[in-house]
Amino acid sequence: MAKCDVCFRQCEIPEGGRGFCGARTCADGRVAAGNYARITSAALDPIEKKPLKMFEPGKKILSIGSYGCNLRCPFCQNNDISWGEAVAYIAREAEYRAPEEIVEKAIELKPGGNIGIAFTYNEPLVGYEFVRDTAKLAKESGLKTVLVSNGTASRRVYAEIAPYIDAMNIDLKAFTDGFYRNLIGGDFRMTKEFIESAVAGCHVELTTLIIPGENDSEEEMRALSGWVASLEEKSGRKIPLHVTRFFPQFKMIDRGPTPVETVYRLAEVARENLEYVFTGNV
Repeated sequence: MAKCDVCFRQCEIPEGGRGFCGARTCADGRVAAGNYARITSAALDPIEKKPLKMFEPGKKILSIGSYGCNLRCPFCQNNDISWGEAVAYIAREAEYRAPEEIVEKAIELKPGGNIGIAFTYNEPLVGYEFVRDTAKLAKESGLKTVLVSNGTASRRVYAEIAPYIDAMNIDLKAFTDGFYRNLIGGDFRMTKEFIESAVAGCHVELTTLIIPGENDSEEEMRALSGWVASLEEKSGRKIPLHVTRFFPQFKMIDRGPTPVETVYRLAEVARENLEYVFTGNV
């Protein structure tokens, strides 16, 4: 058995078993990334789909994902590779693609407009070793690197990847401890600490999905955007915020889509504190 320190869960993983995320394993008494180089998804995407509005706009990026996640969002868009019964199957079937292969493919796609590699789809940091190794090779080859994450990782993990990441989009799913603890099984404090570290190190954009009855009050958006503004002041960097519309899916089909007017209203509230606020899914 070995203890994992990637996130707040601090899983004690038995030999041959898996942690809560479905990706961390124990082999020979040591924690390892069971999903290392195991690719479940790949696409050449517009960078705006990450979403990144103010980093290399108009360009494309090779987006890759593995499997596993340390949160349990009932509204997950990629639940088939992130958590649930399907992950055990995918863990067996995912294709092995070494960091060198990924970088070679990214270079091969440059004539088609590719600028680099984005780690996305599932939660990349439950397999941070692959992110670190691949991003390092990518940077050495002159490629850009992007991380799309829920921000639920320790400062140690951040330090491992930080030298090799050019931009991040991080989900700031709400601005209350109750939302993180009760709805998605997360850690609000750890997420904020991760964002604080990231903002000091690279270009960061944040995304907040507005869910009716959960995080759609003006008071919460005012607090969220005020906190982001304080990070801008400390770092001297602008931090774009994406305010996006919820649609019922996966295990959260007990309510309708977020009213478009709610998204626009909350975006205006955020603009009281922030210069760059974008709306999505509207």
